[in-house]
Amino acid sequence: MLNRIAKLFYLKASMRFIILLWGEKSGLVSEGDKEVPVFTFTEVIHLGQESRRVLFDSLDTRKHYMYEAIKSDDIATLVYTSGTTGNPKGVMLTHQNLLHQIKNLGDIVPAEVGDRFLSMLPSWHAYERACEYFIFSCGVEQVYTTVRNLKEDLGHYQPHYLISVPLVYETLYSGIQKQISTSSLVRKLVALTFIRVSLRYMECKRIYEGKCLTKDQKPPSYLHSILDWLWARVVATILFPVHLLAKILVYHKIHSAIGISKAGVSGGGSLSSHVDRFFEAIGVNVQNGYGLTETSPVIAARRLSYNVIGSVGHPIKHTEFKVVDSETDEVLPPGSKGILKVRGPQLMKGYYKNPSATNQVLDRDGWLNTGDIGWIVPHHSTGRSRNSSGVIVVDGRAKDTIVLSTGENVEPGELEEAAMRSSLIHQIVVIGQDKRRLGAVIVPNKEEVLKAARESSIIDSNSSDASQEKVTSLIYKELRTWTSESPFQIGPVLLVNDPFTIDNGLMTPTMKIRRDKVVAQYGDQIENLYK
Repeated sequence: MLNRIAKLFYLKASMRFIILLWGEKSGLVSEGDKEVPVFTFTEVIHLGQESRRVLFDSLDTRKHYMYEAIKSDDIATLVYTSGTTGNPKGVMLTHQNLLHQIKNLGDIVPAEVGDRFLSMLPSWHAYERACEYFIFSCGVEQVYTTVRNLKEDLGHYQPHYLISVPLVYETLYSGIQKQISTSSLVRKLVALTFIRVSLRYMECKRIYEGKCLTKDQKPPSYLHSILDWLWARVVATILFPVHLLAKILVYHKIHSAIGISKAGVSGGGSLSSHVDRFFEAIGVNVQNGYGLTETSPVIAARRLSYNVIGSVGHPIKHTEFKVVDSETDEVLPPGSKGILKVRGPQLMKGYYKNPSATNQVLDRDGWLNTGDIGWIVPHHSTGRSRNSSGVIVVDGRAKDTIVLSTGENVEPGELEEAAMRSSLIHQIVVIGQDKRRLGAVIVPNKEEVLKAARESSIIDSNSSDASQEKVTSLIYKELRTWTSESPFQIGPVLLVNDPFTIDNGLMTPTMKIRRDKVVAQYGDQIENLYK
C-alpha cells in the first residue's frame, strides 16, 4: 500500500512517522522522506519495551511519573460512521456512553447464566460492540458466525439469542418460504393454511391484548372497545386449536432448525413488517431495536413483555424522545409524524474535529436530530392500543424522501418493503427524485424468475434463460401485485445483474443499501429510463 501511494503521500501529507502494520521495510520501493521515519510494528513493540525497562530501572524517573486518571466523560473510542450518504464522520463515544448500554441492555435482553448468543456483525460496529460489552458483562457465551455459515451454526449451536440485522431475518424468512414452496402439494397447502390461520390468530391476540398501533389521538369509546375486544377474543378462541396444531406439526421443525429459543434481536436497519408478523405467527420472538452510532447505539427496543409488532419499542432507561416538524422544529403531539429527536446519557460527545457537523445534529439542550421520520403512539386507556402508548415507530430516513416534480413526497421504504415480498425480487431501490413518476433499480432473483417463467409457459420447460423483455414483464406483474395498496405506483424499471454488496460499495457493513451510490453508479441508465 505504501509503495502505491508513497510519492503523493510524502508530497501532500504532514507526518511525524509511519508504522507498517505488516511486512518489512526491505519491501519498500523507496525510502521516501528521510525526515519521516518508518517503523515496523515489531520495532514499535520493542521501542515500548525498552522505554518501559528504562522507566522502571530509573528510580528518579518513577518518582516523577504520574498516571492520568480516566473520567467517565473521557473518550473511550472513535467510531467512524459507515454512512449510507455523505462522508464518514468520527463519532466520539465516552466511557459513560458505553457504560449506559452495559447497565441498561439487560432490560431488553434478560441474559441468564448458561445463555448462548450467536452474532455475525463486524465486532467494530457500534451495535455489535455494545452487545458484546453487555454479553461479556453477563458472563454468558458468545459465538461468532458468518453469512455463509449462519444456517449451519444456528442448527449446531442452537442459540438462545441471535444478534443481527434485518437482512438476516429476511434471509431466514425467504429460506423457510422456499422450503415450503418446494414441498409436495399437500404439505405446501397444509403449511400455508396453518401460517394464514396463525397470522390471523396473532392479529386477534394483539387486538385483545391492546398491542396494536394507532395514530389517533382520541381514544375509542368504552363500548366500542368492549365489543372490539370481545370479537377478537371469540375469533382467537376459534382459531387457537388450529394454531396449536400448527405449532406441533410444522413450527417445531422450524424452531429446531433455527434455534433462537428466547429471541432474535434485530437492529441496524428497518425490519420488514411481513417478516416481523411471520416470526410472531410461528412463535419466534423478534425484538426490534433502534439506534445510531451517535447514540452508542441503542435508544429504543421492544421488550418481550411489550413486543409491539411494527414498532421499535419504548425508549430505554434515561432516554427521552420527541417528534418535531422538519421545517419549524415545533414539537408535535403523539400520533403526528415528524423528525425524531432523542436525548440521554448515551449521546456522543460530538464528531471528531468536526464542530460544524456536531452543531448540525446536537443542539444546546442536548437533543440529537436522528434524521429519521417517525411518530410516538398516543396514550389510550381503552381500545386496541391501550398497552402500546409511548412506543416509537420509525418510518424511514428523512433524507431518503423522494420529491417528485409534481411536488408530491414519497417514502421509498414502504414501497421497497412491499416489493421485497415478491420472491422474484432480490433487491430494489426506488428512484424518481425530481421526476414525474417513480421508477426502480431491481436485482432479480434469477432462479425464481426462471421458475415463474416456466410455470407461466413464458419459456420452454427445458430453457435455462429468459429474455430481458420477458423478465421485465414478470417483474412488472409482481410490482403491481405487491404494491397495489400504495397510492404511488412504480413506473420504469432498470434490471441489473450484479447484486448490491458490501464488496462493491453498494451496501454498508450492516447490509443497508447505499441509495445514493446505486443512483450514482447507474446514473446514465436511470436517465435513459425517463427519456
